[in-house]
Amino acid sequence: MRVVTIAAPVRMQVVETLRSAIMSGRLAPGQRLVERDLCQTLGVSRPSLREALRELETEGLISSIPNRGPVVTELTAEDAASIYQVRGALEALAAKLFTQNASEAHMAELDAAAAKLRQVYETGEVADIIVAKRDFYDVLFRGSGNHIIAEVLRTLNARVTRLRVVCLSSEARRKVSIKEIEELVDALKRRDPRAAAAASRRHVENAGKTALSSL
Repeated sequence: MRVVTIAAPVRMQVVETLRSAIMSGRLAPGQRLVERDLCQTLGVSRPSLREALRELETEGLISSIPNRGPVVTELTAEDAASIYQVRGALEALAAKLFTQNASEAHMAELDAAAAKLRQVYETGEVADIIVAKRDFYDVLFRGSGNHIIAEVLRTLNARVTRLRVVCLSSEARRKVSIKEIEELVDALKRRDPRAAAAASRRHVENAGKTALSSL
């Protein structure tokens, strides 16, 4: 987990390193984060570490507990249900808007992103699927023409990714998930706003059921 100094600010490197460690479970939910130990492990100064911890706290990945200090946030079932409710509403809206506003260039990007997603689903590598899904949704949000949707969901991105890791760890869910994505892509390409919104909402709701049953 050592930070290798590169041109990017040290704070950004620490944020990325800790975020990855939390996502992968290397830093477990509820684990106390001792500044002295992390500074030694990462090879960074306390000011850089503290800046990074503050940023991760805004993302909801870290919580500050009185008389205990920073700990990795434990994602409760209630939190997860709320996140899926927000995702379901906003992603359904983005899908509807995409059918109305997407250019032909956006459609081509969607095809490419969906093809990549199908490919990585076949490998079963969760980390690769997470990246491909992020790219797919980036296209969806751009094509929707509503940048506020992406901005709102970006504030939830870290917690959404944690839930996706839980959800996609199920082989059965992965098989169903890609079928749901294909149904969504079909509706988007047909520019059917009602079908696209319904397919998007169904995908999120089903993912939520799987994640909640695993928490």
